[in-house]
Amino acid sequence: MHGPPPRPGHPLVVVAVIEEARAFAHRVPTLVTGVGKVRAATATTWAAMAHRPGVILNLGTAGALRPGELAAGIVHEVGAVLQHDVNGRAIATLVGSDPSPRLELGDSGVVLATGDRFISSPQDRDALAEHAHLVDMEGYAVAASATRLGIPVRLAKTISDDAGHGAAMTWSQSLAAASGRLAAWLDQIL
Repeated sequence: MHGPPPRPGHPLVVVAVIEEARAFAHRVPTLVTGVGKVRAATATTWAAMAHRPGVILNLGTAGALRPGELAAGIVHEVGAVLQHDVNGRAIATLVGSDPSPRLELGDSGVVLATGDRFISSPQDRDALAEHAHLVDMEGYAVAASATRLGIPVRLAKTISDDAGHGAAMTWSQSLAAASGRLAAWLDQIL
């Protein structure tokens, strides 16, 4: 945990890596989960049960699945999140229910796809673009944890790359600017 100690009923900010939070972690309670769905779900659940926040705010970077459709340089609040690496329909056929249904979070219309694979090929990006606008590796896990615990959750993502060739380099180079944009968004809602 970074920043001031969390207080029950107050917001808890959740990020994957500290670089996403450099511009604000010193002033708001910030949980750094690590990369991937398992780390994000585990850390979020633990922190939520220990600190009982009034809302969980998952802030971070995301790849653009439809480059040019959503504006770069701003923060997009996510309206729905899905898992792109789980075949929920096939599992539902076996056990009777989808273990990872699409989660509706708001009315922004922006859909985030979450998976444990860093998307860096145009072919993978284009396939995911049929279902979502953005891609990350933690959003669904944070949202599912908060939802399961009955805690309101908001996801806000800023575009770091185009989820194509060179995405990893673009992502790492964009972190400082992304953190500043996320800090400005946070200032507007807190």
